[in-house]
Amino acid sequence: MAAVAGTGVFAEILEGEVYRYYADGEWRVSASGKSVAIVNPTTRLTQYRVQACTQEEVNKVMETAKVAQKAWARTPLWKRAELLHKAAAILKEHKTPIAECLVKEIAKPAKDAISEVVRSGDLVSYTAEEGVRILGEGKLLVSDSFPGNERNKYCLSSKVPLGVVLAIPPFNYPVNLAVSKIGPALIAGNALVLKPPTQGAVAALHMVHCFHLAGFPKGLINCVTGKGSEIGDFLTMHPGVNCISFTGGDTGIAISKKAGMVPLQMELGGKDACVVLEDADLDLVAANIVKGGFSYSGQRCTAVKVVLIMESVADIVVEKVKAKLAKLTVGPPEADSDITPVVTESSANFIEGLVMDAKEKGATFCQEYRREGNLIWPLLLDHVRPDMRIAWEEPFGPVLPVIRINSVEEGIHHCNASNFGLQGCVFTKDINKAIMISDAMETGTVQINSAPARGPDHFPFQGLKDSGIGSQGITNSINMMTKVKSTVINLPSPSYTMG
Repeated sequence: MAAVAGTGVFAEILEGEVYRYYADGEWRVSASGKSVAIVNPTTRLTQYRVQACTQEEVNKVMETAKVAQKAWARTPLWKRAELLHKAAAILKEHKTPIAECLVKEIAKPAKDAISEVVRSGDLVSYTAEEGVRILGEGKLLVSDSFPGNERNKYCLSSKVPLGVVLAIPPFNYPVNLAVSKIGPALIAGNALVLKPPTQGAVAALHMVHCFHLAGFPKGLINCVTGKGSEIGDFLTMHPGVNCISFTGGDTGIAISKKAGMVPLQMELGGKDACVVLEDADLDLVAANIVKGGFSYSGQRCTAVKVVLIMESVADIVVEKVKAKLAKLTVGPPEADSDITPVVTESSANFIEGLVMDAKEKGATFCQEYRREGNLIWPLLLDHVRPDMRIAWEEPFGPVLPVIRINSVEEGIHHCNASNFGLQGCVFTKDINKAIMISDAMETGTVQINSAPARGPDHFPFQGLKDSGIGSQGITNSINMMTKVKSTVINLPSPSYTMG
């Protein structure tokens, strides 16, 4: 892949060695004079630098966003949609340099990086279409349906924007999970402040430039980079913010406590359980355990994080999974390796801590534990018990625990004892059992005979318990980023249509 990030149409987002931030329709250098280093997970050397924005700059961004939003709310819906379609096309046209950033910042395999950008363009286009339909339709209520009333009141309800939406995506899908917030916010008539993750910030800045090139009004879309310690709480508690959409880890719980009376949409990770029954198609199970547990090195909220398998089929499935894991390629993302380095050294250390705890407590290692720098080889841990940390904690890495169960009830109990409840999956050929288990699992989504997955992007996506609040998916996000406005017409005397 030719190195093209920060060149060509993207040259203006780079100042010397440091990427600029985006405010009021312009690419700017922070007055702080400081920058934040982005470390390449593969080389463990600084790859990029971004501006360390100040609180004063955040204040300015909030002011301009508020002004821009008022004008944007008066922009016809079809015009908003037209600009989103334009941004989507530009995003897909420049997929290569954006994918290059994903490869270098978050060690995403090259082909997955390209597909993330393309999928993001598709999401923006779909959002424009969906928004025109949903927002173009209101509701008319008449008063005489409620006891004691004549038909002398007509209530017209429609959806109006919230104001300024703060979008905070995570490192693992810094483009896709940013546009899944940006698209709905914009079509609904809101302004937007994006705070990208540090790892993934440069890919996000390139993506924002595609929106800039599409010709959105000045000040409507803003992207501030910087240290969480400097501007994190300052952003989430800012009085100018009217809605927060956050995807990430347990920071979300702290944000929700501080945010006050602001609509929140949060997805905070999971410990997605894969329940395998005796009658399951075991080849399908093994393929989905490998795909679900190990794609993008397990760094996905919806990755399979624990396998709960009936004892009678456990040996066969473990052997099948071991055979598949042996064929996975391990190495740099540039080579499209199946398993690439995890995002930071601290992530790798955390994963290693879970592995060592399981080792001390007697888990069976199906492979030798191997690590070089941030690169961890895929590892399946069999005979994991509930007293091991890996049974409950989310590793966010290529390590997967297998817990053998003797009854379906035992599996459901383990799944529901978790403080997470994002997704789960169940493998069985018996549709009745599948539905019963699905209803019993306390998770936002249950996949039947497939590994958990976020998409397609218009499906509702939500977590129960510590996995989040609110629901995503294009329609749900548009609805969340608007509020209902009612206008009641009071008639001098009751009116009946054709009465």
